[in-house]
Amino acid sequence: MRKKIIWSALELDGSPWVLIATEQGICRIVMPNETLEDWSSWITRIAPGAELVEDEQAINGTGMVDWLQAYFAGEQIRYTDEIPLDLIGTAFQQQVWKELGRVPYGEVRTYGDIAAAIGRPTAVRAVGAANGANPIPLLLPCHRIIGANRKLTGFRGGLELKRRLLDLERIEGVTDGGHERFHF
Repeated sequence: MRKKIIWSALELDGSPWVLIATEQGICRIVMPNETLEDWSSWITRIAPGAELVEDEQAINGTGMVDWLQAYFAGEQIRYTDEIPLDLIGTAFQQQVWKELGRVPYGEVRTYGDIAAAIGRPTAVRAVGAANGANPIPLLLPCHRIIGANRKLTGFRGGLELKRRLLDLERIEGVTDGGHERFHF
């Protein structure tokens, strides 16, 4: 039972981000186009009656802030299991998210690649939905997942941010695309 939800705001790459954690670890990275209030119903659902506490020191103690700062400083930083996570999702979603963590810095994969890697090669659309629900973007790099045609697809943070992240990692050969609702 989650009794306390901890959060802290920070600035990364000139934009506001929010990190949310439970007693078990980081459970959500709120991107610049979102606010903590946008996630209030989700917080209530995953931790009914939990106390919401701003605690920069506790969030910093997870190592997530240092990891994100190194990432935006251009370090070729990889997924690490040293950052405690509380992945809240279905077993399938968690399987997809863990596979996202295996995509190396500076490389991309398609939704089909991820589906095949988890042993569910026909579950491409389900992988896409799980990718879109990824609560820990960047660490679990959903921005590195592209369409089979090497085009950008959706991204909760917007395709402008997705392109910025791919450029930061010097990933080339990915063309613009994606649904209009992600063009921000």
